[in-house]
Amino acid sequence: MHALRKNRPLRRIVLASAATVSGVVLLLSLKPHAGSGLVVGASAPAPQTGTSAPASPKGVSKTVTGSTVQTRWGPVQVRATIEDGRLTDVTAVQYPTDNPRDQEINGYALPQLRREALAAQSARIDMVSGATYTSTGYRQSLQSALDQAHG
Repeated sequence: MHALRKNRPLRRIVLASAATVSGVVLLLSLKPHAGSGLVVGASAPAPQTGTSAPASPKGVSKTVTGSTVQTRWGPVQVRATIEDGRLTDVTAVQYPTDNPRDQEINGYALPQLRREALAAQSARIDMVSGATYTSTGYRQSLQSALDQAHG
């Protein structure tokens, strides 16, 4: 007869407790991504509602760098160029590149976010699947740049 099927409830309790403790220890030993900047107890900044690119007089070109947004995987910052009141270029200045996975994700996410921003002419853009943190940081930094250009 199997050891756990005998009438020994104490043995089952001890084995179940040991398995539970082992599982909790393994979960607690997991470390966040390197350079995540994650602070326990800190909340993420509230997303801002996007506004369109500010209107500016004809012939005026302005390039503004948005604020650096700390994401779980690293900082994200964009630079926006506004010409004649239209958003003409968005460049990612900072983004996570700590490991090959970050590079792979941002390799496809950043061009897509740029296209979205130029098409929308605002920071109201769709998130890129698989790049949620980068997308959120990109949107917030872009909104910051547009706010600076407006004021």
